[in-house]
Amino acid sequence: MNRTFLAVVNPAAGGGRCGKLVGPALMRLRDGGIKVDVVETSGQGQATAIVRDALIKGYQKFIAVGGDGTSYEIVNGFFPNAENAFRPTLAFLPLGTGNSFLRDFSDRGVDFALEAILAQRSRPCDVLQMKHRDGVIHYINLLSMGFTADVAAMRAVRFSGWGELGYQAAIFISLARFKRRPFPLSVDREAQIDRRPCLFLTFNNSKFTGGTMMIAPWADVNDGLIEYVRWGPIGRTTLIRNLSTLYDGTHINHPAAERRAVRRVDFHLDSPVDVMVDGEVLSIWCQTLEVLPSAINIVV
Repeated sequence: MNRTFLAVVNPAAGGGRCGKLVGPALMRLRDGGIKVDVVETSGQGQATAIVRDALIKGYQKFIAVGGDGTSYEIVNGFFPNAENAFRPTLAFLPLGTGNSFLRDFSDRGVDFALEAILAQRSRPCDVLQMKHRDGVIHYINLLSMGFTADVAAMRAVRFSGWGELGYQAAIFISLARFKRRPFPLSVDREAQIDRRPCLFLTFNNSKFTGGTMMIAPWADVNDGLIEYVRWGPIGRTTLIRNLSTLYDGTHINHPAAERRAVRRVDFHLDSPVDVMVDGEVLSIWCQTLEVLPSAINIVV
């Protein structure tokens, strides 16, 4: 058993900011008595392969050094190997552009994350598992489709590295292309399939996305449930008037909004759709979403 943390560093995160700041952050951990080995990634998906190999070598504790995308890749590295006798532990050094997951616990970013590691604070965390036509993905923050995925795709293509300003720019460009469409699904094995058009759907484990947007204010990372938020087919003007409510969570009070806490979602799609999952944009043919209760530990 290896009790040393393996820090998986994405030096390109945050427009290269991560690579410049990681040295002092790791030094602070080592000065505090934390043993840390370091490996850097150089391409998309590499962190997943690194973690799978590290698990075989006996590592149990990992630090995601970057943004939400880095922790997403690490979480996918835990599976399908998480049938081990131990529960893997994930800590964070949020040096990337988007760090939504940690926002559930603090808005102090790096300082909070360092304090949590030094104090060796940890708690169980659910992992959400999406099975699709070509495989399976795992995540700890959220998966969304519709307008929210359109915004994430726009930001990734045109405003990567712009931080919060990039999200704002992507929102307003996506407004010009405004789409409302159905994503047929059923929940908890109910017979009825919901085929209503909507603006967006999100399937959440934690509260925030886009850094500061509280998309699922009732979400809890260790309740064994998927927080499912749906916003109906509102118009462009109504969305503009209510954009601010996405940041304080009051959008769920809108008459067109719905939220449910569920254990399973079955999708009845006839083609792949764009999704935003923990900061990454994918096109997948969604089939089944379920919860893996308390599947990992998080350091927060």
